[in-house]
Amino acid sequence: MINSSPDHEKIFDEILKMNPDEVQAKPDSAGDHPGTKVHESEINFNLLPEELEEFLNRYIINQESSIEIIATKVCTHFNRMKIEMNIPEDQRIVGNIKSNMLLIGPTGVGKTYIIKHIAKKIGVPFVKADATKFSETGYVGGDVEDLVRELVYEADGDIAKAEYGIIYIDEIDKIASSGNTSGPDVSRTGVQRNLLKLMEESEVDLKTPHDLASQVEAAMEAQRTGKVTRKKINTKNILFIVSGAFSNLPDIINKRLNRQSIGFDKLRTSAAAKQEVIKQLKTEDLIEFGFESEFIGRLPVSVILNELDVDGLYKILKNSHSTVVFGKKMDFKAYGIDLDFSDDALMELAKRAHLEKTGARGLLSVFEKLLIKFEKKLPSTDIKKLYVDMNLINNPDKTLSALLLEDGLTKFQKEFLIEHGIYLSFDDESKTKLEKKSNESNKKIRDLCDELFKDFFHGIRLMKLEAFTIPGAAVDNPKEFLDSYIKQNYKTQV
Repeated sequence: MINSSPDHEKIFDEILKMNPDEVQAKPDSAGDHPGTKVHESEINFNLLPEELEEFLNRYIINQESSIEIIATKVCTHFNRMKIEMNIPEDQRIVGNIKSNMLLIGPTGVGKTYIIKHIAKKIGVPFVKADATKFSETGYVGGDVEDLVRELVYEADGDIAKAEYGIIYIDEIDKIASSGNTSGPDVSRTGVQRNLLKLMEESEVDLKTPHDLASQVEAAMEAQRTGKVTRKKINTKNILFIVSGAFSNLPDIINKRLNRQSIGFDKLRTSAAAKQEVIKQLKTEDLIEFGFESEFIGRLPVSVILNELDVDGLYKILKNSHSTVVFGKKMDFKAYGIDLDFSDDALMELAKRAHLEKTGARGLLSVFEKLLIKFEKKLPSTDIKKLYVDMNLINNPDKTLSALLLEDGLTKFQKEFLIEHGIYLSFDDESKTKLEKKSNESNKKIRDLCDELFKDFFHGIRLMKLEAFTIPGAAVDNPKEFLDSYIKQNYKTQV
């Protein structure tokens, strides 16, 4: 309800005429509501929807339509506060509904990733939690109000800054009621109602009642000053964003649309078809799913995110901002190893990740499965580059073994040359046998060569040779081979 007094209309008209760039919003002073602000942080949010949209699309793949909605409503939320903060407290809109959001999409499509980037770009504190951790009476360590208290912690104790933060709650579909009046449903409904209070506007004590330390502190303050100041944080301007997979929601929508199972089985199992169905979402479907109508009413913005297909996963890997590829490169760079990928290798990894059915998270899984042995073994070698191509993907063990073989032989050759002045080389048969022997004995190639050929310099020097090729026969029985070779070739070499 808007106060329609002449004074209000005059103030409101003046505000509407102001240039948004001239508006400098300040948080309420400590006297505006109960509680003490630690700092008087100024809010200066000037990011425009298209700017935030462009920023997010650098990092998020195949979610353009969702990003458009999210970027627009987030920017409107923060920019609108600049206007409203210039309206006197007694002239402000009563019962204003924020742009709290509901994100719907399968796991691994980037829901958390999007919100983290938004908070980082804006520079406001951000808190994330899973709805499954809560119950009506609280969970180990606290209750839903702890999310608000954690914002203050993330804001380094700055209450004013925390009051403009973002709280993100994932797996919100897990607190939907199934219609029972007892058991878990009572707790789930209770959590919805507790969150409802926070999503609208409420005052949250920074110190919990069961916090013994805060009680002692309050008692000491009361004894010293004769009064107790209770620090509170107001949730009016905190943006709440909740998300979930809502796997059964398409069935509810189909039922509402009077679709029968006959002839629609394929439609229901097709990911693309489910996506089209869920885009026809209405509030009544979410209520049917198990949410209180008041709870859904505090989430006016619903966003449907696309499921990632193979092409989408490949684009993520090719994106210059990809944390998957960059993160794995950093893992190897920590050991001084440069890691790179061919395009066809990235496409194959995207295909394998798609089979995991966990969206972008599947990418991390397939990368780890493929490269974990390389990450373990290569740091102990002199190898400084690893190129992931289709040959490595199709034959990872063989490729790793070949790399370790060449590295071990090179190390032994260098050491033998430096110590004895003799260059040793190995023919293909000896390499094959050494590789097999190394795998069977679980010994490193360099150590195995040292064990087999460390005394060869006596015989080679006897024959006054500067270079010598190790054949396959020398691997089977080094001493016998060298003795026989010297007997057969000594006079000829000398």
